[in-house]
Amino acid sequence: MKWTQFLIPTSKECPADAVVPSHQLMIRAGLVRQVAAGSYSYLPLGFRSLRKVEAIVREEMNRAGAIELNMPALHPIEWWEQTGRVEAMGDVLLSLAGTGDDWRSRTVLGPTHEEVVTEIARAYINSYKQLPVSLYQIQTKFRGEARPKSGVLRTREFLMKDAYSFHSELDGAGGLGETYQTMYDAYCAIFSRCNLPYVPVEAESGPIGGDASHEFMVPTDAGEDYLVQSEDGSYAANLERADVQPITEKSAESQAPVKEVHTPGLATIDEVSDFLKCKPRQMIKTIIYEVNGEPLVALVRGDHEVNESKLARTAGVSFVTPAESPLIKKLTGAEVGFAGPVGLNARVIVDQAVTLMQGAVTGTNKTDYHVTGVNPGRDFEIKETGDIRMAVEGDCAPNGSPLVFKKCIEVGHVFKLGTKYSDAMQATFLDNNGKAKSLIMGCYGIGLNRIMAAAIEAHHDESGICWPMTIAPFHVVICALDMRVEAVSTLAEKLHDELTEAGVDVLLDDRDARPGFKFKDAELIGFPIRITVGKRGLEEGIVEIQIRQTGDTVKTAPENAVATVQKMVQDAM
Repeated sequence: MKWTQFLIPTSKECPADAVVPSHQLMIRAGLVRQVAAGSYSYLPLGFRSLRKVEAIVREEMNRAGAIELNMPALHPIEWWEQTGRVEAMGDVLLSLAGTGDDWRSRTVLGPTHEEVVTEIARAYINSYKQLPVSLYQIQTKFRGEARPKSGVLRTREFLMKDAYSFHSELDGAGGLGETYQTMYDAYCAIFSRCNLPYVPVEAESGPIGGDASHEFMVPTDAGEDYLVQSEDGSYAANLERADVQPITEKSAESQAPVKEVHTPGLATIDEVSDFLKCKPRQMIKTIIYEVNGEPLVALVRGDHEVNESKLARTAGVSFVTPAESPLIKKLTGAEVGFAGPVGLNARVIVDQAVTLMQGAVTGTNKTDYHVTGVNPGRDFEIKETGDIRMAVEGDCAPNGSPLVFKKCIEVGHVFKLGTKYSDAMQATFLDNNGKAKSLIMGCYGIGLNRIMAAAIEAHHDESGICWPMTIAPFHVVICALDMRVEAVSTLAEKLHDELTEAGVDVLLDDRDARPGFKFKDAELIGFPIRITVGKRGLEEGIVEIQIRQTGDTVKTAPENAVATVQKMVQDAM
């Protein structure tokens, strides 16, 4: 392929709204163009890279024994109502605009395909003899992302590989556990082939649901998620899932009685702690949630935050929703910001750290008042307790190793769904005794666009992208420094043709432009190998081969260039 016959709109200017490196470089290198907030066109270079990622994913899914199919983006909302996910997904689930009984009002755009694939299984899988089976697709997904940002890292339309497995048993040969491990290993192979510095972590299942899950994270400052890893490397989880070693330090014993204090207009932890000259860690934060119309109260230390995923798990519910002010006022009899556990008539779950507090400050369920001297267990009953808070700096993993926090990008997620969807949609099979049982399911997703962005985040420098060989839009760029010189143009085209015939993706920069201009474009786009063919080099009997990742340069005779580059590409692949 020749540069002059291709569309490569590079730019020296950095887009004003692009903050993270991958967004800046994908725009500047001419890989993508924004169509609307959260929606991008993939220009020819970007599309080539995306297709290479797709090919790796497809190869590893096929190797794992999954069978490819294609499911529609338009789903009947009835299926989502059957599984209860219309409410769980909220605004993320996009509906078509329609009125009354118009078909559009009963249709949603698929953010994921558990319902559709379960309906397929319900229709065609009826015997244990057909199990296990794994199905996958690579397809566009749509999600109502409220604040799309960071380029293709957070969008409303994206390309995803989603796979689903069906089983008769949880464990043993052909069971969910076996396929889950196979898919986990396949994901490791995919991210290794894409040269991503990934970390598998324990994760929450979120609105997908299920019994267990792992995320695959790429550490980078551009990420919006956090992975929490023990210093000894034995434990890793995302922030929502991260368990912490129980706090053992008990507050100094307090015999002080509960005392009401007037705190007019002071509703936040910081405001009250400043006013009462105490530390946030000496306060009890009372957060009220709603579950099926009823209040659920969570108590955490003032310097901690409630982990809603942990809270839901401890409470034995699918999810919790922060209560609106009418429910809070009804329960406490006070304005928002003055709730407290003393005398509160509701289900209360107490974080483990709160159980060790003495002489604490908290709300008193009376507007503009707080109380001091509160001892959990003495002044309010502790019926339910657990780890329901976010991990913070200074915490240790369950094994005692200090926790390290890293910003990261999630590029893949695997779930053990169990029978969540098959129960809801009555997808059953007959076991070897002729008894009907719900299909046991697994789910496995990868964001292909995110792999591209994560690769750029992990591999770039001040000059541009440093593509891994396996997913670079072209393996090699040939910079012909003066195409008007016949010896230069003839050799450049000869190298291009021979490399192409040898199976190397090569782009010939045949533009009539200055050498420095060509070199800067090559570095910006990040071609792994650059061959420089120039008049001066030919007079010396050499061409230059430069490795983008390291900057190392090899000078070789023109007749050796193809074999040298071919070996470099093969070694890198």
